[in-house]
Amino acid sequence: MSGTLYGISVGTGDPELITVKGLRILQNSQIVAFPSGIDDRAGIAQSIIADWLQPHQQTLPLNFPYVQDSQKLHEAWDVAARKVGYYLQQGIDITFACLGDLSFYGTFTYLAQTLQRLYPQIKIETVPGVCSPMAIASVLGIPLTVNHQRLAILPALHTVEELSAALDWAEVVVLLKVNSVYQQVWQILKQRDLLNSSWIVEKATFPEQKIYSDLRNHPQLDLSYFSIMLIRQANQMNY
Repeated sequence: MSGTLYGISVGTGDPELITVKGLRILQNSQIVAFPSGIDDRAGIAQSIIADWLQPHQQTLPLNFPYVQDSQKLHEAWDVAARKVGYYLQQGIDITFACLGDLSFYGTFTYLAQTLQRLYPQIKIETVPGVCSPMAIASVLGIPLTVNHQRLAILPALHTVEELSAALDWAEVVVLLKVNSVYQQVWQILKQRDLLNSSWIVEKATFPEQKIYSDLRNHPQLDLSYFSIMLIRQANQMNY
């Protein structure tokens, strides 16, 4: 009988942001997998769960390269799935720790889809968690949405027109990976008089978390990859 692959959501940065179910599965698993870090450093998910792991548990870092080359990505997913499949076929359960909620642009999806293609008989179960837009709303102490507000989440802004289009219909907009386009975004918010109703949270719930509010005072920022912007239309601020 094959083992089960459990995908659990951890963080976004705070190790205590894990469900009771997720923690139980994590600590009962013989093998715990996670995305490997860069240059032999511990990965983020690995660091988050480090204090929850037991000495007898085996860890299994898996390589998910930060590249855009689809062939290299598929090759890496295939290798990762075969490493996991080796143990699952022996009836050994594996838990994979995914940063944030695993269904929200999570690395786990690529592993699970490849595994299902290679080993259709393998059982996969997932445990939801806290995704980054919910985390930054909590950090800021404001609701993400209320009443009938429409929410737009843009995972990566390839053209500034995407943001303008979203602001035309959504009362609340969340921008992921805003670091690479911050100056262009800042100009759009200035034109729409939204700088004082926009926030940036860098590394939300991590110990080194930073919050930037009233962006009129921050026309230029050197932001990390894990920086998220929350924009609320000024006339929709009452709640």
